[in-house]
Amino acid sequence: MKLIVVMVSMIGLQSALLPVQAQTAAPAGSTAGAFQADSVFFRKMADNVLSSPAAYENLRVLCKTVGPRLAGSPGMYKSEAWGEKAMKEAGSDKVWLQECMVPHWERGGTDEAWYSYKDEKGKTQKIKLDVLALGNSMGTGSSGVTKKAVLVNDFDDLEAKKDQVKDAIVIFNNHFNPRNLSVGQSYGESGSYRRSGPSRAAKYGAAAIMIRSVTAAQDNHPHTGATSYDTAYPKIPAAAIGLKDADKLISLLKSGAQVSLYYKSNAKFYPDAKGHNVIGELTGTEFPEKIITVGGHLDSWDPAEGAHDDGTGCVQSIEVLRALKAMGYKPRHTIRAVLFANEENGLRGGNKYAQEAKAKNEQHVFALESDAGGFTPRGFGFTLDKQKLENIRQWLPLFVPYGVYQFSNGGGGADIGPLNRLMGTPVAGLSPDGSRYFDLHHAPNDVFENVNKRELDMGALNMALLIYMIDKYGL
Repeated sequence: MKLIVVMVSMIGLQSALLPVQAQTAAPAGSTAGAFQADSVFFRKMADNVLSSPAAYENLRVLCKTVGPRLAGSPGMYKSEAWGEKAMKEAGSDKVWLQECMVPHWERGGTDEAWYSYKDEKGKTQKIKLDVLALGNSMGTGSSGVTKKAVLVNDFDDLEAKKDQVKDAIVIFNNHFNPRNLSVGQSYGESGSYRRSGPSRAAKYGAAAIMIRSVTAAQDNHPHTGATSYDTAYPKIPAAAIGLKDADKLISLLKSGAQVSLYYKSNAKFYPDAKGHNVIGELTGTEFPEKIITVGGHLDSWDPAEGAHDDGTGCVQSIEVLRALKAMGYKPRHTIRAVLFANEENGLRGGNKYAQEAKAKNEQHVFALESDAGGFTPRGFGFTLDKQKLENIRQWLPLFVPYGVYQFSNGGGGADIGPLNRLMGTPVAGLSPDGSRYFDLHHAPNDVFENVNKRELDMGALNMALLIYMIDKYGL
């Protein structure tokens, strides 16, 4: 029986891997002849993108010559200049900067933390922690704070210990659940402690909080990321701890040891700064007033190069324009690539893009975002009318040879979300294999060397193919 199952599975796999030309069903909106022509175009597009050094080289330059580019930082301005140049070199018909005011938060140097306790012999031990202040968090001041540490396992436990956390540093034991099949689900669950943990602890008088980094990685790199404050409570300092250091501290607290913890951060906000979305476009030949957007966010957290988050999405979006131009393709609609400002700690770029589009009565027919890393593409997630999704699912046989096998219901991206909310624009997000994404996300090891050229190019290719199909057939 097992052998039969394996044989059936292999037959199914072989069928899925057959050349598109051998699959006879024509997608929605096309005839059999058009389907054949699309299959040939897909192959030529693949030859172009997979043979080109452009996307990978663009990413190398962004990571190695610009580096970290948090909103308001010098790196932000360098990255805007890089983006403008890359858009022009890709062959855009038009390139411009769209101004928006962005928040300006700075870490203010190296974050420091250590804890002390008495061992079984009564000797005081002092242990250094590898930490990063959470984005948008308040600093401690130059003297730092020294408080008792109180372990809290979850928000229910916080309620149970509300009388113990006053004037203490709360250590949240927020685990990244390995049993979830979707790493995004685990990120959402564990990340809730990063986002709202400071205010929920401040409600009961906590002096500061620290969380286990929001990752399943097996290393000790701390992962930053934005936190937010409830204005009803004091704004207290907040940091993430590298997992190995966090687990040692948590184990000690579980044993009942009395732990004193020191934390220093010079983080602070400055007045808003002038930033920009970087926009390049290929002007439509038939419907120039109708716009298809593809993009990623240009900003990144300060500890690393922002390679996967979201340098890959930026260079993939530029590659869509470059490849279509290089193929001599004349788009029916205007196709824009947008490098959005300030996704990480404010979303000002995405909001500005949508607000200006609405104010100008622009017609945005579709938007696609890549902000899940430059790993092997598996599918796209769509937020649009159910019948339209069923229609475009008939295109899947064209995509299967290129690694994409699923068009799922639900998806998009933070930067294009405002287009959907303000204007009802259908949106989608590239869905790569996310297994390794949160090992790097918002951490010092999110660097160029951890991006694979083939995986990056396959993502860019599938984005270009989807944009081509939507430009040709609509939704």
